[in-house]
Amino acid sequence: MVSVDQPASPDPAAVGRAHRAVEPLHNHVYFVPETEQHLTAAGLRPGRMVYFAGRSAAMGAVGPGVVTATFANFSPAVVARHVPRAWTLASPEQVVTARLAAARASLTRLLGGEEAAAAPEVAELGGLLAEACTVLTAEGRPLYAGHADLPWPEDPVGRLWHGATLLREWRGDAHVAVLVRHGLSGMEALQTHVATGRAFLEPVAQTLRGWTDEEWAAGWARLAERGLVAERTLTEAGQTLRADLEAETDALSTAPWVHLGPERTARVVELGKQLSGTVVAAGAYPAGVFAGR
Repeated sequence: MVSVDQPASPDPAAVGRAHRAVEPLHNHVYFVPETEQHLTAAGLRPGRMVYFAGRSAAMGAVGPGVVTATFANFSPAVVARHVPRAWTLASPEQVVTARLAAARASLTRLLGGEEAAAAPEVAELGGLLAEACTVLTAEGRPLYAGHADLPWPEDPVGRLWHGATLLREWRGDAHVAVLVRHGLSGMEALQTHVATGRAFLEPVAQTLRGWTDEEWAAGWARLAERGLVAERTLTEAGQTLRADLEAETDALSTAPWVHLGPERTARVVELGKQLSGTVVAAGAYPAGVFAGR
């Protein structure tokens, strides 16, 4: 037998900190006007079609079943109203190009303009994320795999967004696997997240994800039967489950941070919090959508 030294696993809390520090640099794109402007200019209809097609286009002209499965918490009926119709209006390649252009434009604006977007911190964080992504693998991670097939942008802002996107979708694919292991449907997982008070406001979550009142009420009832919620508030068992979901997701998401090591991971957190804070303060997210925001 040959023994090979392995890099030490990072502090479990560091994995979550790195994820939270970087995620706004990716997910702001779902809320900014640039996304709808660029993707409707490519031929899509405004609204949910922009979201479904924009996020799934990296996987090709997939059908509603693939979108429902990989996105996890949307009503299948709502997905089916927009996919595959989206691909009759714009090709996946056109959508991918338009989405990257939207991300470049929105990040540049939110960071403070062209001069701020050219700051060395932007290039440094983009480089760290690109290095972190070199150890990511595609097995069992379809949304990540689709985006990983796309070429890396050459400009610093584009690289920053692409790196944040790869890390976000890689972790997100793992999170869906953890939800399945714990027997939660996508809607039920969304509802338990709402019940933490650190997610979408409940009416927003139901509306954005397309669930009917009957479906939504049935989900809460199933969670109550499992002892996870009481009057739409997490019980002790529900709080434990939510903590376990995040801990298991982080455990499946350590590879990029093990690769970077503690010092470079800490630098990602430092730069990510700095740039994400700028993006959030500049109005990346609309009011009245998130609890406590």
